[in-house]
Amino acid sequence: MRFSEEQVKDIVALKESLNEQIDKHQESIEMLEKNLIILDLVLKESSFKKASQLGKTRTTVIRNKTDVSAKKSVESSIPITGGSEGKVIANAYVTPDQVSIVLDDKIEINADIPPFKSFFLDRIIGEMRRKDSVEAENGKIQKESIIEYIINKNGSDIREIIIKNYRQKERVNELINTAGWSLTRMLENIKK
Repeated sequence: MRFSEEQVKDIVALKESLNEQIDKHQESIEMLEKNLIILDLVLKESSFKKASQLGKTRTTVIRNKTDVSAKKSVESSIPITGGSEGKVIANAYVTPDQVSIVLDDKIEINADIPPFKSFFLDRIIGEMRRKDSVEAENGKIQKESIIEYIINKNGSDIREIIIKNYRQKERVNELINTAGWSLTRMLENIKK
């Protein structure tokens, strides 16, 4: 099918217009998502909820922007606050491959303090791992895609929690919220 020179110019102009609109809307979406993250943090700081009551939020912390030449991945940082003062106890860094929860340097929490192992590792990540294992057995995912975690310590104190292969964006919120809840409870248990 041949197009006239005028038609080709119109097609090029249309393509440029579409690319401009995509960029404009992409920036708007990113700004809306940042605003949602801020609102979620404000809500989290202003009210206490048990971990079992934590609802799903629409926070999206992963954004891949594609242009004609390359894919660019953006790492997001989310502060995790705890206690009635709402001070930052850790920061979560999210990439397409993993969630890293890095504790504040002033926070000293032993990995043996409840409910870290019983709730966060065994119940939250453990349940995700069980679901992934079933999917791997059924051939839906590769065994290498099963969620796993690494706890980096300084002596017996937790410094960083790395969760690899979270695979689903919905899991990011659950991991960050329940980690924050667990760390807050652990700090309260230290003070008792």
